[in-house]
Amino acid sequence: MSQVETPPRSRERLAVNVRKATKLDVPQLKAVIARAFDDDPVINWMVAQDKRRAGRVYDALALYLDRVFMPNGEVYTTDGVHGGALWAPPGKHKVPVLRQLMMMPGLARASGMSRVRDGLAGMNAVEKKHPHEPHFYLGVLGTDPDHQGRGVGTELMRPVLERCDRERIPAYLESSKERNVPLYERNGFQVTEVFTIPRGGPPVWLMWRDPQ
Repeated sequence: MSQVETPPRSRERLAVNVRKATKLDVPQLKAVIARAFDDDPVINWMVAQDKRRAGRVYDALALYLDRVFMPNGEVYTTDGVHGGALWAPPGKHKVPVLRQLMMMPGLARASGMSRVRDGLAGMNAVEKKHPHEPHFYLGVLGTDPDHQGRGVGTELMRPVLERCDRERIPAYLESSKERNVPLYERNGFQVTEVFTIPRGGPPVWLMWRDPQ
């Protein structure tokens, strides 16, 4: 999923230093990603659209950051925490069954009981589309709205994409917005399928990148 839309071209590129996120970055990173995904079609389909909607978006993304991506050690941010790129290395994108069970109460609270069943079914359908070939998986890419359109998303992806090229490893992602597809195409990804999440979910753009 991604939230790195390109505002008008007049915005200047922002010089950033990209580094791996530490535990000290996590609280700020959660807030930044939640702001970036506030209008995301997939997240908002997954969570109940009630008075707690914004909090539910935050809780869902925070849960995945804490339980899925930080343990893999491939989360990147910038000095100042202007955004985050949450990757899973080859063979690590699937959440172990025990960890899934531990996450269930948190997912239910984040989604709301009215949405958790459809949300899980939809995510399982997306997971079935996931390639089997070893690859780096970009699970989440988000830039703070105040810094979107200034090249931060590209810089956040750069460390892992350069590693993919050096080590001849493909990369994969699912874009939750069509208008973000050109950004990924500029970085070597190609759309392999537009998949509509079942049970009333939105479309996602499945994208694959061969090493350059």
